[in-house]
Amino acid sequence: MTKYLDGEGSMQVQLDPNLQIESAKVFAVYGKGGIGKSTTSSNLSVAFSKLGKRVLQIGCDPKHDSTFTLTKCLVPTVIDVLESVDFHAEELRPSDYVYEGYNGVMCVEAGGPPAGTGCGGYVVGQTVKLLKQHHLLEDTDVVVFDVLGDVVCGGFAAPLQHADRALIVTANDFDSIFAMNRIAAAIQAKAKHYKVRLGGVVANRSRQTDEIDRFIEAVGLERLAHLPDLDIIRRSRLKKSTVFEMQPEPDSGLEAAQQQYLQLAQQLWNGVEPLDARPMRDRDIFDFLGFD
Repeated sequence: MTKYLDGEGSMQVQLDPNLQIESAKVFAVYGKGGIGKSTTSSNLSVAFSKLGKRVLQIGCDPKHDSTFTLTKCLVPTVIDVLESVDFHAEELRPSDYVYEGYNGVMCVEAGGPPAGTGCGGYVVGQTVKLLKQHHLLEDTDVVVFDVLGDVVCGGFAAPLQHADRALIVTANDFDSIFAMNRIAAAIQAKAKHYKVRLGGVVANRSRQTDEIDRFIEAVGLERLAHLPDLDIIRRSRLKKSTVFEMQPEPDSGLEAAQQQYLQLAQQLWNGVEPLDARPMRDRDIFDFLGFD
Protein backbone atom coordinates (compact mmCIF):
# COMPACT_ATOMS: atom_id res chain seq x y z
CA MET A 1 0.00 0.00 0.00
CA THR A 2 1.34 3.43 -0.91
CA LYS A 3 0.53 6.90 0.31
CA TYR A 4 -0.80 9.64 -1.91
CA LEU A 5 -2.79 12.83 -1.65
CA ASP A 6 -6.47 11.87 -1.56
CA GLY A 7 -8.34 15.13 -1.41
CA GLU A 8 -6.94 18.57 -0.81
CA GLY A 9 -4.46 18.63 2.05
CA SER A 10 -5.19 15.04 3.06
CA MET A 11 -2.58 12.26 3.13
CA GLN A 12 -4.29 8.90 2.72
CA VAL A 13 -3.42 5.29 1.97
CA GLN A 14 -3.96 4.17 -1.62
CA LEU A 15 -5.89 0.97 -2.13
CA ASP A 16 -3.96 -1.95 -3.57
CA PRO A 17 -5.81 -2.57 -6.86
CA ASN A 18 -5.58 -6.32 -6.21
CA LEU A 19 -7.73 -5.92 -3.09
CA GLN A 20 -10.88 -4.72 -4.81
CA ILE A 21 -14.13 -6.52 -4.02
CA GLU A 22 -15.42 -7.34 -7.48
CA SER A 23 -18.23 -9.89 -7.28
CA ALA A 24 -20.44 -8.52 -4.46
CA LYS A 25 -22.46 -5.40 -3.89
CA VAL A 26 -20.70 -3.50 -1.10
CA PHE A 27 -22.30 -1.09 1.37
CA ALA A 28 -20.54 0.93 4.08
CA VAL A 29 -22.59 2.15 7.05
CA TYR A 30 -21.48 5.36 8.78
CA GLY A 31 -22.86 7.71 11.42
CA LYS A 32 -22.23 9.42 14.71
CA GLY A 33 -20.88 7.24 17.50
CA GLY A 34 -23.69 5.46 19.37
CA ILE A 35 -26.31 6.23 16.73
CA GLY A 36 -27.14 2.57 16.05
CA LYS A 37 -24.89 1.66 13.12
CA SER A 38 -24.31 -1.90 14.33
CA THR A 39 -28.01 -2.45 14.99
CA THR A 40 -28.79 -1.09 11.53
CA SER A 41 -26.02 -3.12 9.87
CA SER A 42 -26.93 -6.42 11.51
CA ASN A 43 -30.64 -6.10 10.81
CA LEU A 44 -29.90 -5.00 7.25
CA SER A 45 -27.62 -8.02 6.79
CA VAL A 46 -30.37 -10.35 7.97
CA ALA A 47 -32.85 -8.60 5.68
CA PHE A 48 -30.55 -9.25 2.72
CA SER A 49 -30.30 -12.90 3.77
CA LYS A 50 -34.10 -13.09 3.98
CA LEU A 51 -34.09 -12.01 0.33
CA GLY A 52 -31.98 -15.06 -0.45
CA LYS A 53 -28.63 -13.27 -0.68
CA ARG A 54 -25.31 -14.58 0.62
CA VAL A 55 -24.18 -11.91 3.06
CA LEU A 56 -20.91 -11.03 4.76
CA GLN A 57 -20.82 -8.38 7.50
CA ILE A 58 -17.47 -6.84 8.46
CA GLY A 59 -17.25 -4.96 11.74
CA CYS A 60 -14.63 -2.20 11.69
CA ASP A 61 -14.47 -1.20 15.34
CA PRO A 62 -11.77 -2.13 17.90
CA LYS A 63 -14.47 -3.09 20.42
CA HIS A 64 -15.59 -5.75 17.89
CA ASP A 65 -19.29 -5.78 18.78
CA SER A 66 -20.78 -5.23 15.33
CA THR A 67 -21.84 -8.84 14.82
CA PHE A 68 -22.67 -10.08 18.32
CA THR A 69 -26.42 -9.94 17.71
CA LEU A 70 -25.79 -12.29 14.79
CA THR A 71 -23.30 -14.67 16.45
CA LYS A 72 -24.50 -14.27 20.10
CA CYS A 73 -20.91 -13.66 21.23
CA LEU A 74 -17.89 -11.42 20.73
CA VAL A 75 -15.88 -13.27 18.09
CA PRO A 76 -12.07 -12.98 17.81
CA THR A 77 -10.91 -10.22 15.51
CA VAL A 78 -8.72 -10.51 12.44
CA ILE A 79 -5.98 -8.68 14.33
CA ASP A 80 -6.33 -11.16 17.24
CA VAL A 81 -5.88 -14.19 15.01
CA LEU A 82 -3.07 -12.61 13.00
CA GLU A 83 -1.24 -11.83 16.23
CA SER A 84 -1.71 -15.44 17.39
CA VAL A 85 0.32 -16.66 14.38
CA ASP A 86 2.85 -13.83 14.59
CA PHE A 87 1.23 -12.21 11.54
CA HIS A 88 1.97 -15.18 9.26
CA ALA A 89 -1.34 -14.98 7.43
CA GLU A 90 -0.60 -18.13 5.41
CA GLU A 91 -1.14 -20.16 8.59
CA LEU A 92 -4.75 -19.06 8.98
CA ARG A 93 -7.89 -20.83 7.82
CA PRO A 94 -11.25 -19.15 7.18
CA SER A 95 -12.71 -20.80 10.28
CA ASP A 96 -10.17 -18.89 12.37
CA TYR A 97 -11.82 -15.54 11.71
CA VAL A 98 -15.14 -16.04 9.85
CA TYR A 99 -18.20 -17.07 11.86
CA GLU A 100 -21.69 -17.97 10.72
CA GLY A 101 -24.43 -15.91 12.32
CA TYR A 102 -28.20 -15.88 12.28
CA ASN A 103 -29.84 -16.99 9.02
CA GLY A 104 -26.47 -17.76 7.45
CA VAL A 105 -24.96 -14.27 7.62
CA MET A 106 -21.18 -14.66 7.65
CA CYS A 107 -19.47 -12.43 10.23
CA VAL A 108 -15.98 -10.97 10.49
CA GLU A 109 -14.67 -8.52 13.07
CA ALA A 110 -11.65 -6.66 11.73
CA GLY A 111 -10.76 -5.24 15.13
CA GLY A 112 -8.19 -2.52 15.43
CA PRO A 113 -4.70 -1.67 16.62
CA PRO A 114 -4.06 -0.98 20.33
CA ALA A 115 -5.24 2.45 21.44
CA GLY A 116 -2.96 5.22 20.25
CA THR A 117 -1.05 3.03 17.79
CA GLY A 118 -1.44 2.04 14.17
CA CYS A 119 -4.23 2.82 11.74
CA GLY A 120 -7.68 1.34 11.22
CA GLY A 121 -7.15 1.48 7.47
CA TYR A 122 -4.41 -1.14 7.73
CA VAL A 123 -6.78 -3.47 9.59
CA VAL A 124 -9.49 -3.13 6.93
CA GLY A 125 -6.93 -3.80 4.22
CA GLN A 126 -5.63 -6.94 5.93
CA THR A 127 -9.18 -8.21 6.42
CA VAL A 128 -10.10 -7.83 2.75
CA LYS A 129 -6.75 -9.38 1.78
CA LEU A 130 -7.46 -12.48 3.88
CA LEU A 131 -10.99 -12.80 2.50
CA LYS A 132 -9.66 -12.67 -1.07
CA GLN A 133 -6.83 -15.11 -0.37
CA HIS A 134 -9.36 -17.62 0.95
CA HIS A 135 -11.77 -16.95 -1.97
CA LEU A 136 -14.57 -16.07 0.44
CA LEU A 137 -15.70 -13.03 -1.52
CA GLU A 138 -16.37 -15.13 -4.61
CA ASP A 139 -19.33 -16.78 -2.84
CA THR A 140 -20.78 -13.55 -1.47
CA ASP A 141 -23.60 -11.43 -2.91
CA VAL A 142 -23.54 -8.57 -0.38
CA VAL A 143 -20.83 -7.14 1.88
CA VAL A 144 -21.83 -4.77 4.69
CA PHE A 145 -19.08 -2.72 6.36
CA ASP A 146 -20.09 -1.40 9.79
CA VAL A 147 -17.70 1.48 10.50
CA LEU A 148 -17.00 3.11 13.85
CA GLY A 149 -18.01 6.64 14.75
CA ASP A 150 -17.47 9.81 12.78
CA VAL A 151 -15.01 9.92 9.88
CA VAL A 152 -11.98 11.71 11.29
CA CYS A 153 -9.08 10.18 9.36
CA GLY A 154 -8.24 8.05 6.35
CA GLY A 155 -8.23 4.87 8.43
CA PHE A 156 -11.89 5.20 9.34
CA ALA A 157 -12.66 6.06 5.71
CA ALA A 158 -10.84 2.99 4.33
CA PRO A 159 -14.05 0.94 3.77
CA LEU A 160 -15.15 3.66 1.35
CA GLN A 161 -12.36 2.47 -0.95
CA HIS A 162 -14.24 -0.82 -1.35
CA ALA A 163 -17.89 0.25 -1.18
CA ASP A 164 -20.36 0.87 -4.00
CA ARG A 165 -22.74 2.89 -1.83
CA ALA A 166 -22.31 4.53 1.57
CA LEU A 167 -25.24 4.92 3.98
CA ILE A 168 -25.41 7.41 6.82
CA VAL A 169 -27.36 6.60 9.99
CA THR A 170 -28.64 9.66 11.83
CA ALA A 171 -31.09 10.78 14.49
CA ASN A 172 -33.21 13.92 14.50
CA ASP A 173 -30.78 16.01 16.57
CA PHE A 174 -28.02 18.55 16.06
CA ASP A 175 -25.00 16.33 16.83
CA SER A 176 -26.15 13.47 14.60
CA ILE A 177 -26.93 15.77 11.67
CA PHE A 178 -23.66 17.67 12.16
CA ALA A 179 -21.80 14.33 11.97
CA MET A 180 -23.83 13.34 8.90
CA ASN A 181 -22.68 16.50 7.16
CA ARG A 182 -19.02 15.72 7.88
CA ILE A 183 -19.43 12.12 6.74
CA ALA A 184 -21.10 13.23 3.51
CA ALA A 185 -18.11 15.48 2.83
CA ALA A 186 -15.70 12.56 3.43
CA ILE A 187 -17.65 10.32 1.07
CA GLN A 188 -17.64 13.01 -1.60
CA ALA A 189 -13.86 13.29 -1.23
CA LYS A 190 -13.38 9.54 -1.66
CA ALA A 191 -15.73 9.53 -4.66
CA LYS A 192 -13.12 11.54 -6.57
CA HIS A 193 -10.79 8.52 -6.57
CA TYR A 194 -13.02 5.47 -5.99
CA LYS A 195 -16.35 4.09 -7.18
CA VAL A 196 -18.14 4.78 -3.87
CA ARG A 197 -21.11 7.13 -3.98
CA LEU A 198 -23.58 8.41 -1.41
CA GLY A 199 -26.59 6.11 -1.30
CA GLY A 200 -28.82 7.80 1.26
CA VAL A 201 -29.77 8.29 4.88
CA VAL A 202 -31.35 6.01 7.49
CA ALA A 203 -33.25 7.91 10.19
CA ASN A 204 -32.81 5.93 13.41
CA ARG A 205 -33.96 6.25 17.04
CA SER A 206 -36.19 9.18 16.14
CA ARG A 207 -39.94 9.56 16.47
CA GLN A 208 -39.88 12.60 14.20
CA THR A 209 -37.67 13.31 11.16
CA ASP A 210 -38.42 17.00 10.62
CA GLU A 211 -34.86 18.30 11.15
CA ILE A 212 -33.36 15.40 9.18
CA ASP A 213 -35.70 16.05 6.28
CA ARG A 214 -35.09 19.80 6.33
CA PHE A 215 -31.33 19.26 6.24
CA ILE A 216 -31.23 16.56 3.57
CA GLU A 217 -33.46 18.64 1.30
CA ALA A 218 -31.04 21.54 1.67
CA VAL A 219 -27.91 19.53 0.82
CA GLY A 220 -29.25 16.99 -1.69
CA LEU A 221 -29.49 13.80 0.36
CA GLU A 222 -32.39 11.34 0.50
CA ARG A 223 -33.99 9.42 3.37
CA LEU A 224 -34.24 5.70 2.55
CA ALA A 225 -35.71 4.39 5.80
CA HIS A 226 -37.06 5.49 9.18
CA LEU A 227 -36.69 3.40 12.32
CA PRO A 228 -38.42 5.05 15.29
CA ASP A 229 -37.08 4.89 18.84
CA LEU A 230 -38.76 1.56 19.61
CA ASP A 231 -38.19 -0.22 22.90
CA ILE A 232 -38.30 -3.61 21.19
CA ILE A 233 -35.29 -2.65 19.04
CA ARG A 234 -33.40 -1.62 22.19
CA ARG A 235 -34.32 -4.90 23.89
CA SER A 236 -33.34 -6.95 20.85
CA ARG A 237 -29.74 -5.82 21.24
CA LEU A 238 -29.81 -6.56 24.97
CA LYS A 239 -31.01 -10.07 24.08
CA LYS A 240 -28.15 -10.42 21.57
CA SER A 241 -30.72 -10.75 18.80
CA THR A 242 -31.80 -9.06 15.62
CA VAL A 243 -35.36 -7.78 15.30
CA PHE A 244 -36.12 -10.76 13.07
CA GLU A 245 -35.69 -13.10 16.05
CA MET A 246 -37.90 -11.19 18.48
CA GLN A 247 -41.36 -12.45 19.35
CA PRO A 248 -44.28 -10.26 18.22
CA GLU A 249 -45.86 -8.06 20.88
CA PRO A 250 -49.00 -5.91 20.65
CA ASP A 251 -48.27 -2.31 19.62
CA SER A 252 -44.49 -2.89 19.74
CA GLY A 253 -43.83 -1.72 16.18
CA LEU A 254 -41.80 -4.90 15.57
CA GLU A 255 -43.40 -5.94 12.30
CA ALA A 256 -43.14 -2.40 10.90
CA ALA A 257 -39.43 -2.32 11.83
CA GLN A 258 -38.85 -5.67 10.15
CA GLN A 259 -40.56 -4.39 7.02
CA GLN A 260 -38.44 -1.24 7.01
CA TYR A 261 -35.25 -3.32 6.99
CA LEU A 262 -36.59 -5.66 4.31
CA GLN A 263 -37.68 -2.76 2.12
CA LEU A 264 -34.31 -1.05 2.60
CA ALA A 265 -32.45 -4.24 1.63
CA GLN A 266 -34.60 -4.70 -1.46
CA GLN A 267 -34.14 -1.07 -2.47
CA LEU A 268 -30.37 -1.28 -2.07
CA TRP A 269 -30.20 -4.55 -3.96
CA ASN A 270 -32.25 -3.11 -6.82
CA GLY A 271 -29.89 -0.14 -6.87
CA VAL A 272 -30.21 3.41 -5.55
CA GLU A 273 -29.15 6.37 -7.64
CA PRO A 274 -25.93 8.06 -6.48
CA LEU A 275 -26.49 11.35 -4.68
CA ASP A 276 -24.47 14.43 -5.44
CA ALA A 277 -24.74 16.13 -2.07
CA ARG A 278 -23.51 19.61 -1.20
CA PRO A 279 -22.31 19.43 2.42
CA MET A 280 -22.39 22.66 4.39
CA ARG A 281 -19.48 24.37 6.06
CA ASP A 282 -19.40 23.95 9.84
CA ARG A 283 -20.47 27.54 10.48
CA ASP A 284 -23.32 27.28 7.99
CA ILE A 285 -24.73 24.08 9.44
CA PHE A 286 -24.50 25.58 12.92
CA ASP A 287 -26.62 28.51 11.76
CA PHE A 288 -28.96 26.24 9.79
CA LEU A 289 -29.74 23.99 12.76
CA GLY A 290 -29.15 26.44 15.59
CA PHE A 291 -31.76 28.05 17.75
CA ASP A 292 -32.96 31.60 17.16
